[in-house]
Amino acid sequence: MDLLWLYAQALVDGLLAGVMYSLVALGFVLIFKASGVLNFAQGAMVFMAGLTFVSLMELGLHPALAGLATVAVMVALALAVERVVLRPLVNQPPIILFMATIGLTFIVEGATLSVWGSTPKLLELGDPYAAFEVGELYIVYSEFYAAIAVAALVIALALFFNKTRIGRALRAVADDHQAALSVGIPLTTIWVVVWSVAGVVALVAGIVWGGRLGVQFSLALLALKALPVLILGGFTSIPGAIVGGLLVGAGEKLAEVYMSETFGLGGVENFFPYLMAMLFLMVRPQGLFGERIIERV
Repeated sequence: MDLLWLYAQALVDGLLAGVMYSLVALGFVLIFKASGVLNFAQGAMVFMAGLTFVSLMELGLHPALAGLATVAVMVALALAVERVVLRPLVNQPPIILFMATIGLTFIVEGATLSVWGSTPKLLELGDPYAAFEVGELYIVYSEFYAAIAVAALVIALALFFNKTRIGRALRAVADDHQAALSVGIPLTTIWVVVWSVAGVVALVAGIVWGGRLGVQFSLALLALKALPVLILGGFTSIPGAIVGGLLVGAGEKLAEVYMSETFGLGGVENFFPYLMAMLFLMVRPQGLFGERIIERV
């Protein structure tokens, strides 16, 4: 494979990986839009959903039933979070809510490991090496299908936010909590709905990433990989999560190939997304699709 095809392969691999980064970032965006909370526990929710799903399958449940049961578990988590964490902290500063989600991270991780154990589990979604060729490019079937699934999920979420009554209420809550309450929108119900939807997104992310990496504790660290995606795309934009993920995925793979071929340096993709994020914070801190904050004094 000549150098041009090598870069083209890196770009394709990066875009496919970026779609999966976007999937984790979507959970952050959903919760931040409705409550203004940066949910640090989203990675733990991905781990919980993925491990619950594969463990229920090991107990003999059909994948569809295991998926429905996992959705029920994530809705139960949403109810518990609203009642125990969010409701007592209404009108508290954002940093307090952020610290609460850090505590929630360890609670969710510990409870998941206590129930299902810490042994890594395999989640087979077909042959991980099966691929089709386009010219000299190799595209893995599992990653290609994952990209299609994420695209379908994004379209469904966009329709949910823009076309349904609950979606419009979610956007109203995101704009102004007090104004939403004044017109009769139940804030606690909205929080339960949005955390439940984020739980479903976490399940899809857990299945996709579990099929790629295995279902193990490292899935909880995906939250750290989603942060550069959020910074690039904006914390309140669903399209921004997708574009940010594609930029991060493509950028890290292309940078890895360039630095390896030009200077013989490896491991660049591990830190390059954070370098991109730092540069964006200097130039456009609200992200590509975020709203510019204007303060009047």
